[in-house]
Amino acid sequence: MQIRDLPYSDPGDPDVRSGPRFLYWLGRNQLAGQLKALSWGLLHQLGIAGLPVTVGLAVQAVIDRSGGRLALAGGLIVALGVLIAVGDTMLHRTAVTNWITAAARVQQLLARKTAELGSALTRRVAAGEVVAVSTGDVEKIGWFVEALSRFAAAATALVVICVGLAFYLPSLGLMVALAMPVLALAVLPLLPRATRRADEQREKAGKATELASDTVAGLRVLRGIGGEELFLGRYRRASQEVRRAAVRSARMWALISAVQVLLPGILLISLVWYGATLARDGRIDVGQLVTVYSAATLMLFPLRHFEEIAMAYSFSRPSAQRAVRVLSLRRSAREATVEGVTPSGDLYDPATGLMAPRGQFTAVVCGDPDEAGRLAERLGGHAETGEEEGAEGGEASATTPSVLLGAVALDEIPLDAARIAVLVQDKDPVLLSGTLQELLDIPASGLVTAEAALEAAQCGDVLSALAQASPDNDGDPMRTRITERGRSLSGGQRQRLALARSLVTDPEALVLDEPTSAVDSHTEARVAAGIAKLRRGRTTVAFASSPLLLDAADRVVLVHEGTVVAVGTHRDLLRTEPRYRAVVTRETDDEAAAASALNSVAEVPAMKSTQEIEERA
Repeated sequence: MQIRDLPYSDPGDPDVRSGPRFLYWLGRNQLAGQLKALSWGLLHQLGIAGLPVTVGLAVQAVIDRSGGRLALAGGLIVALGVLIAVGDTMLHRTAVTNWITAAARVQQLLARKTAELGSALTRRVAAGEVVAVSTGDVEKIGWFVEALSRFAAAATALVVICVGLAFYLPSLGLMVALAMPVLALAVLPLLPRATRRADEQREKAGKATELASDTVAGLRVLRGIGGEELFLGRYRRASQEVRRAAVRSARMWALISAVQVLLPGILLISLVWYGATLARDGRIDVGQLVTVYSAATLMLFPLRHFEEIAMAYSFSRPSAQRAVRVLSLRRSAREATVEGVTPSGDLYDPATGLMAPRGQFTAVVCGDPDEAGRLAERLGGHAETGEEEGAEGGEASATTPSVLLGAVALDEIPLDAARIAVLVQDKDPVLLSGTLQELLDIPASGLVTAEAALEAAQCGDVLSALAQASPDNDGDPMRTRITERGRSLSGGQRQRLALARSLVTDPEALVLDEPTSAVDSHTEARVAAGIAKLRRGRTTVAFASSPLLLDAADRVVLVHEGTVVAVGTHRDLLRTEPRYRAVVTRETDDEAAAASALNSVAEVPAMKSTQEIEERA
């Protein structure tokens, strides 16, 4: 796999049983790249390993005053230099390719999982953690995959050099061969503590990232209530915790580095002392001593890869575990038992008894906004069911029947078909960056134009603002870029653009959760009329408590404590249903009690008057 071939047509089905298994799965799926990097790494390392031999030959040739052997040694050094340069260059290229392709694979897997779970993802995993996984953690995972092949090449080179030295000069070669395992494994007792400290650092960094992400997302609200300093103080404390954890982790890695400097230094001093003694006694040649010493010195370079692979694994393992936590999330299984069926008809939720007749505009009133959000997700087939929901809501939730569209359960049709049939716009819709034309260029029935949707959503002032903000496009608002999440627009403008986007899709059933909560009353009345007009003959469900929107609906349903308790028009329910009136008019308990007392007092004189009339008669 080359970088130019990205993205993957299919990133594969990852092994999410654990972080180490996920790392192994990544390495196995890049076996060709790993073998290529291993080959170039061996060429590079063995080229370096050959230098001591040629240097020893050159030194001995000078001592023996042999010009021919000196020329041969010089030629070998040049050849080895070329091999080292080529091997190092190609190793770097293949290693970086492995790094980038591994990171790209993980990012594709995360993007696919995000698209699959939709709104369910942020209910089960914090948004900040998702950001941390898809940025910093992805790089650390790619680092381990890239370092693995270089470590394998270094370990192979060390084995070859140790065996070669043992045969070349047993008196010194065996000393080096026996010392190398000690040097390579000396840091193992320190790794568990270093790994724990690295895990602690990663965990605190993830929490700090999550806090920063949540703060930025709610910055407008924080400024409105004057809470910036409070959250800034929280982030400062979290940042300082990350700093302290990073310092503690760095101390352990500094100790590991010190050990890997101290022990090789002791080896080299011992080697020089013992080798000089042997050369003085005439038991070995000076060139042989130079060869063994040079080999031992150059072996310190591949030995560094042991420290790197340990560090890469300690950092990538918790990162892989966080990635697995996201990638292992599952929705309830959807069996495509109804093939080729385009569902239509009444939208019915057996759990609450909510019925939205086909072709009518139904408004739903819930006293609890969270209950309204959960019910909206159920109507769209977004709510988690089965094992996942049962973990939160008990065993009863596992048997909750599916929402029906006509005679078809949404759980019995393919996920794509369910999304086309029922579209849910949540309370806080997100606008992606791009032009307004790109925002509205989405899969749709084609029966509703962008102009009609924008008019129904009362986006005239939004179009004017976009036209003024884009003089380079001849004042065309459709070609004006909208910033990330629509931050350059007001809350009401973002909400109306999101509503227009939902209206353009023209689904069989459209579910809107508080579609006019961020606009003024005059605009709200026009938006309600626009929705009713544009969606005439199509099923529309709006969760709201605003009298202006409720009065525009064909029928209104009151849901109390998870059950439908009243159905009628807005005016009828306002007159006959106290619970409905309390929600819609924001009536407090004291106000309700006072109203009840006034009604009772008013009824007493009326009764007396009636009795007096009857007595006189």
